[in-house]
Amino acid sequence: MALTSIAPVINQYGATAATYSEIVEYLKDKYRGIYGQDVYLENDSQDGQWIGVIARAIADCNAEVINAYNSMSPSTADTDALSRNVKINGIRRAVATQSSVSVVLVGVAGTIINNGIVSDKNNNRWLLPAQIIIPTEGEIVVSAIAEKAGAILALPNAVTTISTPTRGWQSVNNPQASTLGAPVESNTKLRQRQALSTAIPSRSYTEGILGALFSLDGVSRCKVYENQKSFNDPLGLPPNSLAVVVAGGDDQLIAETIRVKKAPGCDLYGNTTVIRPTVYGDPVSIEYWRPIQKSIGIRFELTTNSDYTVDIGEQIKSASADYINQLDIGDRIAINKLYVPAGLYGALDARSYEIESLQLTVDGVPIEGDYTLAFNAVAYCDSDNIEISVAGGG
Repeated sequence: MALTSIAPVINQYGATAATYSEIVEYLKDKYRGIYGQDVYLENDSQDGQWIGVIARAIADCNAEVINAYNSMSPSTADTDALSRNVKINGIRRAVATQSSVSVVLVGVAGTIINNGIVSDKNNNRWLLPAQIIIPTEGEIVVSAIAEKAGAILALPNAVTTISTPTRGWQSVNNPQASTLGAPVESNTKLRQRQALSTAIPSRSYTEGILGALFSLDGVSRCKVYENQKSFNDPLGLPPNSLAVVVAGGDDQLIAETIRVKKAPGCDLYGNTTVIRPTVYGDPVSIEYWRPIQKSIGIRFELTTNSDYTVDIGEQIKSASADYINQLDIGDRIAINKLYVPAGLYGALDARSYEIESLQLTVDGVPIEGDYTLAFNAVAYCDSDNIEISVAGGG
């Protein structure tokens, strides 16, 4: 059916507009109506090329009209428009946060360390507080912040290098793994959090807890589990209990949110305890989970051709690690889904190899098939934990 207009249309189905090729044909038809049907308007003619220029300008304008229309809804808006839309729900896009790790500094009592920096075995640098004075005991525990934003993993006993030597400062070590930071919140995650934030006044108190926690600054992942039975459920939750698993955010704000939102008579279950006062000043213990980090590795076996390079292997590692790191708490790591990022779908480099097999490792232990994270666990994959074995093909 011939077009009667090339202007964008907004109706009950949303915003639509003619395509570039439809606009070209529309303009050609109008041109022939003025100058005659025998006029030559193909791409190798000057008139045809001029029609193409005009059609491109109209198509670009129509596209921007549709983008402007779509920017008004959180479900279709992108980037800055999405960030503006979610403000009406009282939330904002989470900025990139630094990872942190507790380190033990050993040295001569009275030693002053100014702007100290320590490094781990992967050469990641960790910044100490501006000034530290080693006490009479000869050691002190402080929190070091990663120099780079995002998820930086330091396994226990990995931060052992003093990058800014100071007289009297003898050693550094981290007894526990680092707490991972997060990159800038993606559009997908922000849309999900916006949808959950509207559940704050919901009838289900678990939905209300989830929505309220996602509205807190710094909260990147959150799951709420409830066991209403009188016996332990398959996840291991005690009878009549609530387990809240939260990544990121302030401990006091998280605990207060849970205290206010949880149902009376429901026990809390977790590995973190925060004491919060009631409205009458009575102390209440609030328990919740901080996610247990599972270190994920992958072993690839590839058949390659002459176009394969080491850089392509690094792309495979980076894409696979990014996929695993965006998984949610308690997610399943499916082998078949890993083939998509590892296959560099849509890239020309994907033609240089075939994935013959891949195997997961969890905390260094090989796993056969898929792996499901525990309800209170989150996956972390460092590209250094991905191995690629290459065999030449035909």
